[in-house]
Amino acid sequence: MDKYSRHVLRQLIVAMVFVSVSLTSVIWLMQSVKFIDMIVNRGLTAGTFFYLTMLLLPNFLSVILPIALFTVVVFTYSKLTADHELVVMRAAGCSQFDLAKPAIIMALGVMIVGYALNIYLLPQSYRMFKQLHWEIRFNYSHILLQEGTFNDIAKGITVYVRNRNNDGELLGVFVHDERNQGKPVTLMAGRGAIIKGDKGSRVLMLDGNRQEVDKETNKFSILYFDKYIVDLENNSSADREHSPEARELSISELFDIENNEHVGINNHGKYTIEGHRRLISPISTIAFTLIGVACLLSRFHQRGSRIRPTATAVGIVVALQLGQLALENLTAKNLALLPLLYVAVAIPVLVGWGMLLYSGRSRSLVNA
Repeated sequence: MDKYSRHVLRQLIVAMVFVSVSLTSVIWLMQSVKFIDMIVNRGLTAGTFFYLTMLLLPNFLSVILPIALFTVVVFTYSKLTADHELVVMRAAGCSQFDLAKPAIIMALGVMIVGYALNIYLLPQSYRMFKQLHWEIRFNYSHILLQEGTFNDIAKGITVYVRNRNNDGELLGVFVHDERNQGKPVTLMAGRGAIIKGDKGSRVLMLDGNRQEVDKETNKFSILYFDKYIVDLENNSSADREHSPEARELSISELFDIENNEHVGINNHGKYTIEGHRRLISPISTIAFTLIGVACLLSRFHQRGSRIRPTATAVGIVVALQLGQLALENLTAKNLALLPLLYVAVAIPVLVGWGMLLYSGRSRSLVNA
């Protein structure tokens, strides 16, 4: 690699790291807001909160990297044009391909990273995220009990705890159970504890009473007890199996979705499209990069035209993204259109490469 390519590649790498980190941080913060309530109001530890949100990063990066690279390529080559560095490189004998080579090398590297994310990291991390979120929601009710507040643990179950001592013992426990609409039950106890059962969390209540009113006879009954156990989980929620999302499954599982009994037949198209999208989306990195470089270098010899090629490149990429999303939605409903997904991503690559070659020939003719 010549020193000119190393110079441009160095600028691309620095800008790529900065843009990727910036975009990832913004999106990560936006997504983290959804889980702030767990740490501020419900007692979830900061470590668990950080680990939970970090598991979403591969999902962000698979979307961010192609867009970030396109932004970096357009910005860097526009800056090189404004600083007249491309004039010097071309005067030193660099061809059109030589000028585009650093961007193409970056695109190939980002494409490899994209495949690593889509094929391995994305399904693994998202599966771990969903499992942890499921565990927090259904099995960690003792963590989510906020002191001095009526906590709606599940549908029809409200729990109040006055405070919790250092040993984890609950003091001043109140439970209102409306799962049986005809016979709501209220339980109060001086102390208690959260215990794990086969079907979820339970409240062990000591030295309390159980109050019940028969709605038909309006008869009030009270039962004093030394020990009483209440299942916190709603059976319909605790016993059901977690249905995997498309992003949790590996590519082999997505391509064999007909044999997955947890996915309804009406969703087979959506899951199949997810598998093909993971194979196609990294290629869009090459397409975006070639289009950006070709648009900027094709207008290099015209003065005062930096805005026009930049706007052209952005418009083409936005149109490609919208068209890809529309085509994916159509293909999910009719899998016979699957080959069009690959054609739709191959055409921009060929067009970008053709634009680059054509602009190089045009520049050679101008020089001649």
